[in-house]
Amino acid sequence: MKDEVLAGRFREDLYYRLSIFPIENPPLRARREDIPRLAEHFIRTAAKRLGRKPPKLTTAVARQLSAQDWPGNIRELQNAVERAVILAQGGPLVFDAPAPPVSPRIPMAAAPVNSAQRSDTPLFTRAELKQRERESIAVALAQAGGKISGVNGAAALLGMKRTTLASRIKALGLLRSKSRSVFG
Repeated sequence: MKDEVLAGRFREDLYYRLSIFPIENPPLRARREDIPRLAEHFIRTAAKRLGRKPPKLTTAVARQLSAQDWPGNIRELQNAVERAVILAQGGPLVFDAPAPPVSPRIPMAAAPVNSAQRSDTPLFTRAELKQRERESIAVALAQAGGKISGVNGAAALLGMKRTTLASRIKALGLLRSKSRSVFG
């Protein structure tokens, strides 16, 4: 803020009035490890206010929340969590990931990809993606003891609807075995 005063974009008298005890607070995107704990707090607070049992924050949903930048910081996270608690109505928490911001002047197809994005982001073939999805579903089913729906079901662990998981299981050719509780 001192830079803004020096540049003439912020009133100097107001700066000194506000800077009695300056507190540096990094943006939420710089402290992603705090996001799951904050989300759990907001879930409990919202559920209590609504008179509901707090829904469980799954690992998949916690990862999804931690992956977002939250340009609105803590207030944006709080609003998103409260909205999810309201919509959950006893079911799993579901967060719709916001679309990445797109510059109105550059069409999506023409947007340049810098070399850092190319080297840091792995590319997978369709077959590799299908195999990864199959493995992820199998692990979730194993962790859920073969249970698809419910609070501790595989669908909740994966952060998806049970009907979506059931259709993915069918599409991937995973079959339920009577001798095992895991799809194989």
